[in-house]
Amino acid sequence: MNTSIHGTGERELVLAAGRAHPELADAVARELGIKLLPVSAYDFANSETYVRFGESIRGTDIFLLQSHTAPVNQWLMEQLLMVDAAKRASARTVTAVVPFYAYARQDKKSRGREPISARLVADLLRTAGADRIMSVDLHTPQIQGFFDGPVDHLWAMPVLTEYVRTRVDLENVAVVSPDAGRIRVAEQWSAKLGGCPLAFVHKTRDVTQPNKSHANRVVGEVEGKECVLVDDLIDTGGTIAEAVKVTLDAGAKSVLVAATHGVLSPPAAQRLHECGATEVIITDTLPIEPPKRFAELTVLSIAPYLAKAIREVFDDGSVTSLFDGNS
Repeated sequence: MNTSIHGTGERELVLAAGRAHPELADAVARELGIKLLPVSAYDFANSETYVRFGESIRGTDIFLLQSHTAPVNQWLMEQLLMVDAAKRASARTVTAVVPFYAYARQDKKSRGREPISARLVADLLRTAGADRIMSVDLHTPQIQGFFDGPVDHLWAMPVLTEYVRTRVDLENVAVVSPDAGRIRVAEQWSAKLGGCPLAFVHKTRDVTQPNKSHANRVVGEVEGKECVLVDDLIDTGGTIAEAVKVTLDAGAKSVLVAATHGVLSPPAAQRLHECGATEVIITDTLPIEPPKRFAELTVLSIAPYLAKAIREVFDDGSVTSLFDGNS
């Protein structure tokens, strides 16, 4: 198996990955029908990172895959070094493939004297030499505007909805948003599930306390319904667990949770296992180590969609068409 795909003219696609999520990188490479480009990466005693590509990438279109999982700063820095190395090695184009984008929740100033960290990450990638960013389900769409170049914003909704349709009674389903801010996404889910009813959980959040919110009540009719609670990510699981309980208290027949990114910081696994959800469905944009797994968890592969998007970019095709106009 080769380490590259040859396109029209002299164009050549190569895929390389950092150390954050090797399982996903291997899966994407298999979908593309190539081997990952060899990369030497290690840490010095003082925690500085070293990277070097094992083969020439001069004139190639290189895609550098790194999901910003914990420890976030380490893997973000490693990707920045890989981008810089690729640019200095005369790659024709450099695309940063970031299935989970670091600091995406810090996309605006909630109070004075705060940074806009999501913008800084975009600036860092651009300064390092990235010509393009590809990511999945950014926390807010405006992050696309933070990068001075093309951004392919992929949606995991086709992966999730295809599976969810097999797990619920489409004649008796309702889509629930965990807060009012995700109503637009819930509407798109409703359309995918045949125009089913919508509801949302009214919650309050203290901006001075990270990962803390309080679910108050469900707005909308969920009594007797098989509810699908949708979100972009699950971190400590507090918001989702409370939303599940509130929805069940409102008379829902069952609650199934669907989210793209499984951050699953402790004690998420315990909270989600005990909250009453029949199933928690996520994709593998982030690695899910054994301590994060629990009986109700289902992990779907995002690799086929990433591979299709990478191939479309390389072939100058339409990424949007892969995702029904949602990207």
